[in-house]
Amino acid sequence: MKIKTAVVELEAICLKFYCAAYLPQLKKYHLSISHREFTGMPLQSIEICSKDKNRHPVIIDYHGSAIGYFVLHSGSGVEDYSTNDFALLLRTYSIDSRYQGMGIAKQSMKLLPAFVKQHFPEVNEIVLAVNQRNGAAQRVYTGSGFLDTGRKLMGRKGKQLIFHMNLEAHYNLT
Repeated sequence: MKIKTAVVELEAICLKFYCAAYLPQLKKYHLSISHREFTGMPLQSIEICSKDKNRHPVIIDYHGSAIGYFVLHSGSGVEDYSTNDFALLLRTYSIDSRYQGMGIAKQSMKLLPAFVKQHFPEVNEIVLAVNQRNGAAQRVYTGSGFLDTGRKLMGRKGKQLIFHMNLEAHYNLT
């Protein structure tokens, strides 16, 4: 990976659906204990996704390397977060600890609306739940166009704030 002053060349970041070619890299994926408090590890998530056709694992790719991961969940998985039949749930979002602080999260979130529109053209909203104690993630999401709905749910690891992005409004503004 070419690093300039601790910043990754962000134009080389792309989103791709998971495939088995990423498996060796994901076996070495690292999240600090403090980050694991708020999200799951990719390999465990991929196992869950393999049993649920409505869960779509996505890699944040940098020149063929998996440096981040998340899941786009459709169908009944969205019901607790939105009443919109055309919403998609973003879950299990993480950046490998070795690549945090380089602007990758911000860049991947900028790519997300176009990725969703390309692969899920019927979707008009992306929703997510973020732990109320995870201020860093909240800043990434709000800085990327997500809005706090004001709704809260109790999750396994505490109170979750529900954020959403209206894709129709997003595309009208950009």
